[in-house]
Amino acid sequence: DWSFLGNILEQVNEQSTVIGRVWLTVLFIFRILILGTAAELVWGDEQSDFVCNTQQPGCENVCYDEAFPISHIRLWVLQIIFVSTPSLMYFGHAVHHVRMEEKRKEREEAERRQQAEVDEEKLPLAPNQNKGNNPDGTKKFRLEGTLLRTYIFHIIFKTLFEVGFIVGQYFLYGFRILPLYRCGRWPCPNLVDCFVSRPTEKTIFIMFMLVVASVSLFLNLVEISHLILK
Repeated sequence: DWSFLGNILEQVNEQSTVIGRVWLTVLFIFRILILGTAAELVWGDEQSDFVCNTQQPGCENVCYDEAFPISHIRLWVLQIIFVSTPSLMYFGHAVHHVRMEEKRKEREEAERRQQAEVDEEKLPLAPNQNKGNNPDGTKKFRLEGTLLRTYIFHIIFKTLFEVGFIVGQYFLYGFRILPLYRCGRWPCPNLVDCFVSRPTEKTIFIMFMLVVASVSLFLNLVEISHLILK
């Protein structure tokens, strides 16, 4: 159930740049949606249809563990959680920043009212000052100061997590699923042949998720460059 994460990321979307909103769209449609529908069906029979040509008890299980230390589905779920966490932390800081700005404006408004009550000549100007606050109230979100630095740092951490998971997946499995896996791990009596279900279909999904991760990584780099050169 991705509803909780989705609701929070929708709030993050309101406090992001245009490129950041595109990144969130890629995350929702091409990662969470695909992972929650098609990918889980493809990997649903992963262990049950991993067959080895031996009857040795325990051999098939240890060979599966050697071939797939962690399921691709679980790895992608962890990847989504990790790359989304910096956005959640930024959202928390942005909410705090907006509330502090609201309190500051309320204090300034209270001070203006007190000053207007003391000086009767300023009373006619008070309505104009109140009107001047409305445009500011509609522009609560501005990337500047500490908020801008937090936003840049959260993109940097997203980029690092993205690169880390891509490299980690490469060292764990590579980017292809071979139909045949040879295993000589104990308690197998000798080198046995193990067969993976749907290797071509799984390879296609792996390449698709790799492309999506690369697009997300590219968007992060473009957004960092845009904010730094801005």
